[in-house]
Formats: sequence, structure tokens, C-alpha cells
Amino acid sequence: MSRVRGIVATGPLPRPGWRALLLDAALAAVLGLVCFQAATDDAGVPPPLPPPLPPLGTLPEVRPAEPGSSLGALLLVFVMCAPLVLRRRYPLAVLWATMAAASLVLETDGARQQNLFPCVLLTCLVAVYSAAAHSPYRLPALASVPVAALLAMALRELMLVPVPADRLPFVLLAPLVAAAGGHHVWRRRAGEDQQRLTAEARAHEEALRDAVAGERARIARELHDVVTHHVSVMVIQAGAARTVLAAAPDQAREALLAVESTGRSALTELRHVMGLLAQPEPGDPEDPQPGIEGLPELIERVRDAGVPVRLTISGQRRPVTSGVGLTAYRVVQEALTNMVRHAPGAAGTVVVEYAPQNLRIEVGNTEPDIPAVTGPTGGRGLIGLRERLAVYGGTLRSGARPGAGYQVEALIPWEAT
Repeated sequence: MSRVRGIVATGPLPRPGWRALLLDAALAAVLGLVCFQAATDDAGVPPPLPPPLPPLGTLPEVRPAEPGSSLGALLLVFVMCAPLVLRRRYPLAVLWATMAAASLVLETDGARQQNLFPCVLLTCLVAVYSAAAHSPYRLPALASVPVAALLAMALRELMLVPVPADRLPFVLLAPLVAAAGGHHVWRRRAGEDQQRLTAEARAHEEALRDAVAGERARIARELHDVVTHHVSVMVIQAGAARTVLAAAPDQAREALLAVESTGRSALTELRHVMGLLAQPEPGDPEDPQPGIEGLPELIERVRDAGVPVRLTISGQRRPVTSGVGLTAYRVVQEALTNMVRHAPGAAGTVVVEYAPQNLRIEVGNTEPDIPAVTGPTGGRGLIGLRERLAVYGGTLRSGARPGAGYQVEALIPWEAT
């Protein structure tokens, strides 16, 4: 399987940017200029005599450009160096084209131009390095180098350019060194790509975990707000019913009806919260979330439990988004729940003020008549409220007032609405 992958491809062909193409074009131009200079250098060989003039009435014979001429050298240089412009985009094809062009150059002009051989070797080394460093076809790219070296060794006697025996090891080892360097660069780049992909996958997993944790925290806040408030009110109503059950059955009946109403309201909100965990069916209507308009009903439910609460709304009313309305509702709900649990017998006040700069919600209560029963609280209520308000740039202040009970104040800027 690994051989098949090496023959087919280990990835897509590289797509170099315009800067890399400009650098490769400059490299090809420099090598072409050097090779052209070497090809047009006669190296001490006298120029051939011009052909005799043809007889009158006879067209002169058109001959191809002789080796060593400027036109022939320019064509050879273009065939050999021009493919280097695409050495990053199509590295394996450039390697084969350059090797074929180099063989053609040495066969046609190598005997007359000894200075051309180093330029041809340098051009081939660049092509070898490019194929080893950039080609996704790893096996053909790496196998092309030793195959070419073996062919050059086998055809040494047929080459027009004699290679001294002391320089032959360099001629054979230089392409192998270039291929090894290019393969090292490819392995390092592949390792960096793998590390980058691993880091991206890890970041994606962490983002998913954070999203899941955030959603769990949001649902936990919703459950805390719904269950704590309604259960606290139901406990007070049930206790009141138990107290007057024998002496005033009618009042006990009203208290039990209030328990039933509170329980139904709790079930409705719980059904909505649990619906967040399931994928809604297309076309199913969504239950509306409570908002500021639901505060009178909330306070009336608390009053039915025997807790005196006064609601005051001031300022010019302005429309708010559903999220801000739900946050304001939860602030009042949590504050009243804490008052019912921790300040039995106290009276509460709720103030909703539409101020010029922000929406202000204040919930306070007087000192309790009897000490509250201490027990574990968990401490998630106010923390959840601060997290809710932080989403809209709001703030929450809470604390005891000496001799005046407890107060909770939330501010939500109008920019968030």
C-alpha cells in the first residue's frame, strides 16, 4: 500500500504564490544567461568559413543554425532553463524535461563547448533538488536520480563531453546529495504540516468542548432558576396549607390550588428547558420565554405564597430583545427566591426603571421576622446571573444593607438591547 501511495501521490501538487514564481523566473533567467554565455563562447575554436556564393539564378540554401551560433545557443538555453520557472508547480515534469534537454545540449554542442558542461550540471542539480523537495510523487522523484546517474555512467563512452575519472564521483554524487537535501526539506515541511493539522484538530476539539460546556452551563442556570424558584414557592404554600388545614379548610384549599398552579408553571418552564436538549421538529411552535412582561405574574405568584412584594415600573418603556427580557426576569426571579429561602417573613420590593442610559432592575427586602433555616445553597444563583448579564455588558451588585435587609441591583446598557 505504501508503494502505491508513493507512485500515485502523497498529496496535491503544490501551488506556489506569485512571489515564488517570480523567484523561480529570476533563477531560470540567471542560469539561462550563464548557459548562454558559455554556449556562445568559442573557447578558442576558429569560426567556420562562410559558404561560397551560389550561381546566379539559384536560391541560396537555408541551413539550420550551427552549434555555437547565437540562435542555436539561445534555443538550447531556452529548452533547458525555461522549465525551471515551474519547478515548484510541476517539479517531477520539470526534472524529466531538464534532464532530456541537458542530454540534447551535451550531444549537440558539448564537444565544441567544454565550458557548457558545468552549467548543464548546475541546472540539473536545481531540477533534482526541486523534484525531491516539492514533488508529491515521492517514489518516481527519488528513483529518477539514481536511474539518471546509472545511465550517465553506462553511456559515458558515448558522451561527446569527456568526464575525467577523478571528477566522475563528484558528477555522480552531486545529484544524490541534492536529492537528499530536497528530501530532507520535504520531510521537515511534511512534519510541520502534520503538526499544524494536529494543532488545528486539537483546537477544533477544544472549541467543541467549550461550546458543550457553555451550553451545559446555560442549561444548568435555566434549571437552577426554574426549579429553585418554583420549589421554594411551593414549599411555602404547602406549609401554609398544612398550618391552616384544620382551622381554615378554605384557606388551605386556596393554598393547595396555588401549589398546583406553581407546579404547572414549573412544568411548563422545565419542558421548555428540556426542549433545548432535543432537536426541534420542523414546524413545531416554540414556547415563548418569559420576559419583563411576565414580572407581574411572577410577583403575583409570590404573593399567593404569602410573601408581600411590591412592583414599581418607572420611566418611559422601551422595547427590549427577548434575551435581555429573559435576563431581567431571571434577576427578579432569583432575588425573590433567595428572599423566600433566606428571609422568611420579610417584605420585598421590585423596581424596574427605564433609565436614559440603561435598564435598571432592583430587588430588595426588609429584615426577616424569623431566622432562616441554614443549609447548603450551592452559590450558583448569583454567579449565573453575573454570567447572564456579562453577555449584554451588564453588571450585578448585591449585598446586605445594615438594618434594611438585602438588595440586588442589575444594570443593562441600552446598547445591548
